[in-house]
Amino acid sequence: MLAGERSSGVRRWLRLATLGALACAALGGPAWAADAPQKVVRIAFIDPLSGPAADIGRNSLRSWQFMAERLAGPGNPAGVRFVVAGFDNKGSPKESLDALKAAIDQGFRYVVQGNGSGVAAAISDAVTRHNARHPEQAVLFINYAAMDPALTNDLCSFWHFRVDADTTMKTRALALFMASQSELKSVYLLNQNYAHGQQFSRYFREALTQERPDIQIVGDELHTAFVGQDFTPHVRRMAESGAQAVVTGNWGADLRGLVKAMQQQGVTLPLYAYYPMLKGVPELLASGDGRLPVYQVANNHTNQAGDIAGLATAFRRRHGEDLVVYAAFDGMSMLLQAMTHAQTTDAARVAGRLSGMVFPGFSGPVHMRADDHQLQQGLYVSRWQKVDGRHPRAAEDTGYTFAPVRYMSASEISGPTSCRMQRP
Repeated sequence: MLAGERSSGVRRWLRLATLGALACAALGGPAWAADAPQKVVRIAFIDPLSGPAADIGRNSLRSWQFMAERLAGPGNPAGVRFVVAGFDNKGSPKESLDALKAAIDQGFRYVVQGNGSGVAAAISDAVTRHNARHPEQAVLFINYAAMDPALTNDLCSFWHFRVDADTTMKTRALALFMASQSELKSVYLLNQNYAHGQQFSRYFREALTQERPDIQIVGDELHTAFVGQDFTPHVRRMAESGAQAVVTGNWGADLRGLVKAMQQQGVTLPLYAYYPMLKGVPELLASGDGRLPVYQVANNHTNQAGDIAGLATAFRRRHGEDLVVYAAFDGMSMLLQAMTHAQTTDAARVAGRLSGMVFPGFSGPVHMRADDHQLQQGLYVSRWQKVDGRHPRAAEDTGYTFAPVRYMSASEISGPTSCRMQRP
């Protein structure tokens, strides 16, 4: 089942949330009616806004601000207005903790972060300790992209909610798809040498061994992240290895560097990746006339149907760049529904409502699993190709698009959790 078949229910679900709010008011709860004064909910966005990952961070911040404006407009069922403020962490856990303290001191009770699992772990731990000491000032943490499985396993926290798939889910989806390619016999791994890249390599190996033990991994390299390196030597080793495909978790400047080197060397091995939709990569791919076969695994693709399609078009019109952080929709949607039904913006009560909640995501209903606060949603594998009648929306106005070729449900890619959550 692909995008158009899964994306038509968002307005209906939001109408149900509105009816739920009115019903609560009728039963004697606080009347958050459409004409009541809006409560302001301030959200601290903590991610790189300077440095080598700044372009991704700024796009992500704009995405959250845009969704806050569009989903929590006047008359929304929760009676709230979201204000998303950016805090530059420069990609550093220490800078992130300084930003978190500053945000809490300024009265922020909601925190959003995604770039870097080390940062996410530091924020999650600090939020958990803060809430234990100051329960009257509870803070809720939404993780939209940091994929370390430990964050919803051994390091899980009641106050942490992940609205993206974790690395085990994404690598399993990749392995399932690649296992279906009967002619595929060998692959080459290239990843950034920090937690994300190391985990990508580990979990992809495990998933591929389970699905297709006959596929040989003929190279497995880790490289220093974001140092502006020339990827030509890596690409030459790929070509010499006899690999039939390249698999990478690289993102930002390092993914662009890899693509550029493959194009310059004339290496057209199929590239399987998480992040080819991110800023600048589609333009680079199009500059090579689409000769490099690219497959993306993600919770979205360029041609999502439903309400998110219009929002993506509006975002492109306003900012001159693509909407790629679709998780911002899910984050805002779940907060709105939780606040509507809890009839409060208090972070502790909202967290309790979020745990186990089913809510309208950008591609249909999704479930925030109570056991570990890992969002249960499906993933798409999409293919880089020219736009056509079925897939008309281009990535970065290039004339090319990421078209879905397979959808895998949450039940296909999710596994059990070792989380032993301590609930307040």
